[in-house]
Amino acid sequence: MSTEIHPTAIIEPGAELEAGVTVGAYAYIGARVKIRKGTEVMHHATVEGATTMGNDNEVHPYAYVGGKTHDLKFQGGSPGLRVGSGNVFREFTTVHCATTEGTETIVGDNNLILAYSHIAHECIVGDHLVMSSHAALGGHVEVGDRVNIGWGVGLHQFCRVGDHAMVGAASKVVQDVPPFMIADGNPAMVRTTNKIGLERAGFSPENVNLVRRVFKMFYKEGLNRRQATEKLSVEMDADNEIVKKFLTFIQGSERGIS
Repeated sequence: MSTEIHPTAIIEPGAELEAGVTVGAYAYIGARVKIRKGTEVMHHATVEGATTMGNDNEVHPYAYVGGKTHDLKFQGGSPGLRVGSGNVFREFTTVHCATTEGTETIVGDNNLILAYSHIAHECIVGDHLVMSSHAALGGHVEVGDRVNIGWGVGLHQFCRVGDHAMVGAASKVVQDVPPFMIADGNPAMVRTTNKIGLERAGFSPENVNLVRRVFKMFYKEGLNRRQATEKLSVEMDADNEIVKKFLTFIQGSERGIS
């Protein structure tokens, strides 16, 4: 498998491209970039900064992966961006490197980042995210696995979104969204469970119903966060993986729960 580089592309000295990487017309690859086989950087796209990319990624035209952080605390150096495998960065998406030397922005595997979306410095993104167009993750946002973020969503810095959660289009997220839930609105509030997403991910009917029971106990019984957490711990099997994941997320929240 040979590396295919269009003659108009610019590959800076020092960049490391494995065999099987494809670089299109007028694309730019910076000097500190490392890209593994099967990845395609399409025409007019840019990958720069201290960026490592795994196998079989797609960087579509005019996407900018590895840009300098927006954070005004940046003091120079080579903070990084680590991208896994099988990701798709559509047109005009931007993904920034971290701010502080020795730290990284991290994007996992098999994520679909649609046009004009933004992943900021020090974000940690899991696997199988679907991020619709014009959405943005502020700095230090953490997103779990198999999350769906709708069109035009804005996530405040340091917010977290748990596994299998969904955020509705045009929502403003200023607090954490627990796993398995759907949040929507401005500011976003948890409205219901992500039933369809759970079914598509292979959750059994019993576990989908269990998530529904967790939702009703936590959100529909008029309890505050501490009371609801205690009731879940006492009345449900705290060793069940779904209950445990939900409780662990709630207990680790620093910004509060949507």
